[in-house]
Amino acid sequence: MSKLVIPIGCDHAGFEMKEAIVKHLQSKGFSVDDKGCYSNDSIDYADYAHPVATMVEENPGMKGILLCGSGNGINMTANKHQGVRSALCWKNEIAALARQHNDANILTLPARFISLNEALEMVDTFFTTDFEGGRHQNRIDKIPFCK
Repeated sequence: MSKLVIPIGCDHAGFEMKEAIVKHLQSKGFSVDDKGCYSNDSIDYADYAHPVATMVEENPGMKGILLCGSGNGINMTANKHQGVRSALCWKNEIAALARQHNDANILTLPARFISLNEALEMVDTFFTTDFEGGRHQNRIDKIPFCK
């Protein structure tokens, strides 16, 4: 893995897993921009999804990580940003396909439904898997919707 800055954010349900992921990434030489949350106290996931999504949206080529209990709420919030393709992943193969076929730039994890080992495997896969381009680029080009 190359040296990159990775923004990461979570709600209270993802806090403990986020902390472990931050340590894992730092041990591999990544710089992590931790956008919170910073405890198990109940909070609103959108307050932490938007800063990560904004950072990814404003920095082409950057990839981030989000976590919440099911992964759904924080993923939906991130995908409101036009430059974001956040992928909710619960298996390593899905994380790989999200990069290969969808050029996903945010990995979203459902902290209450996966183990830490599964999460770390998906993180490693997400940051080492390239986008295949070609016919997949044509599909991605059709994602933005304008009336």
